[in-house]
Amino acid sequence: MPLALAVLLFCNLWLGPVAVSPAERLSALRAELARQGVDGVLVPRSDAHLGEYVPASAERLAWLTGFTGSAGLAVVLPDRAALFTDGRYTTQAAQQTDPALWERRHVTEEPPADWLKAHAAGKRVGYDPWLHAEAGLKRLEASGATLVPLDSNPVDAVWTEGRPAPPAAPASPHPLEHAGRPAAEKREEAAAALRDANEDAAVLADAHSVAWLLNIRGADLDHTPLVLAFALLRADGTAELFLDPVRVPPETRAHLGNGVAVRPPDALPDALRSLAGRRVRVDAESTPAWFARTLRDAGAVIVPGDDPCRLPRARKNAAEQEGARNAHRRDAVALARFLAWFARAAPGGRETEMGAAERLLAFRREVPLFRGESFPAISGAGEHAAVIHYRATPETDRRIGADECYLIDSGGQYLDGTTDVTRTLWTGPGEAPSELRERYTRVLRGHLALSALRFPRGAAGPHLDAIARVPLWDAGLDYDHGTGHGVGSFLSVHEGPAAFSRAAKPVPIEPGMILSDEPGFYLPGRYGIRIENLLLVREAEEKLPDQAKPFLLFETLTLAPYERRLIEPAMLTPAERERVDAYHGRVLAEVAPACDADTADWLREACAPL
Repeated sequence: MPLALAVLLFCNLWLGPVAVSPAERLSALRAELARQGVDGVLVPRSDAHLGEYVPASAERLAWLTGFTGSAGLAVVLPDRAALFTDGRYTTQAAQQTDPALWERRHVTEEPPADWLKAHAAGKRVGYDPWLHAEAGLKRLEASGATLVPLDSNPVDAVWTEGRPAPPAAPASPHPLEHAGRPAAEKREEAAAALRDANEDAAVLADAHSVAWLLNIRGADLDHTPLVLAFALLRADGTAELFLDPVRVPPETRAHLGNGVAVRPPDALPDALRSLAGRRVRVDAESTPAWFARTLRDAGAVIVPGDDPCRLPRARKNAAEQEGARNAHRRDAVALARFLAWFARAAPGGRETEMGAAERLLAFRREVPLFRGESFPAISGAGEHAAVIHYRATPETDRRIGADECYLIDSGGQYLDGTTDVTRTLWTGPGEAPSELRERYTRVLRGHLALSALRFPRGAAGPHLDAIARVPLWDAGLDYDHGTGHGVGSFLSVHEGPAAFSRAAKPVPIEPGMILSDEPGFYLPGRYGIRIENLLLVREAEEKLPDQAKPFLLFETLTLAPYERRLIEPAMLTPAERERVDAYHGRVLAEVAPACDADTADWLREACAPL
């Protein structure tokens, strides 16, 4: 047994759980790689469902590197190791990882395939086939490294201290009044698409699709109401749900009906082998490579195609749209109470980042149908607001000072909808610097431009991303993240397939989709600005002269005032000022009647015309 691994096992078996340093973890992993006969390994930030959010038991990347962001990939070789993150996390990765152990790389500017080509060409690099999609592996194969599927995950072999147990919460029915459509109807519609394509079945590895298709929810993740399960959808409309039957109580079993068979997870290999000779749809971007390998070995015909639930899930039905409106109206009351409280509390410098986030959560807990945060609140003051996905911890938590920027990005999970909103605030009591007002106003102008856009049907997120950036580009400024993401219906706060991003697939934006509108600007070490509302895509009822094709527009769902003390009115066009005033008038009319007197008074001042 390699010495490093032996030391770890000895410490845990005889001395009890002990703190293991990042260097010791990396050393133990390298010893395990040698034992498994590979030169390196890929360690993604994913679980077997390839989702953005994972249970604590699957946080392998965080355990190994110390990096806790929601997207990243580590590559470990015998003599070097690299961590790849996107622009949201470059600052965070630098703060959380040891430069003596990890090279920090930007995933688009220095892609993993290029790094592998430079340092691992001709070497055997292992991967866990449950944690990587085939499409992603193919992109890495161009590096010249030999990618080797491993029978067991080497990180699991050395992560022996303090590893949380896998989730085991029960699956529960999602009420029809909120789902909008019966599960049997959804299954039949998806099955009809399979029949039209001459396909016999589809693999559903994305737990969001399983939840949406079967109208079930769970508590396997902290902020996303999922039950982590796989499913097979047959062309006849029946389905198999692979989940420990103990986790399917009688109420849920009755809800699923006779068209859905519940199988234990260890029945999945045999179920795939039973598809020998059948045409099976597999989404190469969102399905673990294990599925394709097992199906090929069984003699099934793999048909590449999109997850049949992903696009229908993104197109919210009438009940989901109305639920989103209602959820945002109720959420707006909690936001107004928080903003009014913050306006009184912030100038004193007594509140901390974590304390402010807790205060907002306390207000939300009083809102009907609230089930939890949709993600851990990003509550950052001053220089912390420049860390795009900053998360305050007891070690980093600091007081929110006078005369500085404070950014709060948060959301709620309600039975009838999911919210996500960001506001950048000025603490006062003094006036904000002109540079800060100028940059905030540029971000606001881009935010307003996107929300007011009319665009032809067929346009995709990458086509519209630049709309929000133009006011910043005019000043030579930009931000290193997408302008917006899709949002689920009591599901994930980040939902595909559409997004306002240059890196997103050109998926046409369709009525019923909900996307965020969140441009920003970040000056590392000083401040960060982001303004975010959620937008519902609707058909434009009024036709313009000579309009040859259908046009779409956005309905703003979020109802919270902008920070007046950071707006430079002289920089706004008359149309932009009118949009701000109209939005504030709507916030006041829809939110104030549900607020207490003090909050309503604050809202009237915050929403006064510019």
